[in-house]
Amino acid sequence: MTEKIIRYYWEDMPAGSVRDLGSITPTAEEIIAFATQFDPQPFHLDAEAAKDSVFGGLCASGWHTCAMAMRLMVTNFLCEASSQGSPGLEHIKWLKPVFPGDTLHLKHTVVESRPMSKRPDVGLVRTKWDMVNQHGEPVLHMEGWGMFRRRNSGATPSKVG
Repeated sequence: MTEKIIRYYWEDMPAGSVRDLGSITPTAEEIIAFATQFDPQPFHLDAEAAKDSVFGGLCASGWHTCAMAMRLMVTNFLCEASSQGSPGLEHIKWLKPVFPGDTLHLKHTVVESRPMSKRPDVGLVRTKWDMVNQHGEPVLHMEGWGMFRRRNSGATPSKVG
């Protein structure tokens, strides 16, 4: 197992910072595979049945859309960050259906950054995740918290952002 190289600590995520986390394009097969295991509703499983749904065609589960956003986050950021997990999300909104072949682009914005009161070696980062399709139309908005190790674990807590 190779040692993880950490490039990003809590101090590298001040309020207002924005990160482009790349793109992903789901296929019909991927949409169906995810839905088969986790969200087996007809409009996620069968293109013919989906034609009669409010979506008008086969579309990804909202949970699949969240999972794709998470994949981009891990691949393009967290794999090089001092991430300590997350205490949770505050908001998830599925704004538009995601269809096979849509190219989804993720932007991550830090809204607030502060040290953890009970763990001075860890900082909290409140973020919003915005995903758009190839037409620039919003498909997903999420807000939540992440925990990141601080570069200087002996740092004295102070309010930032």
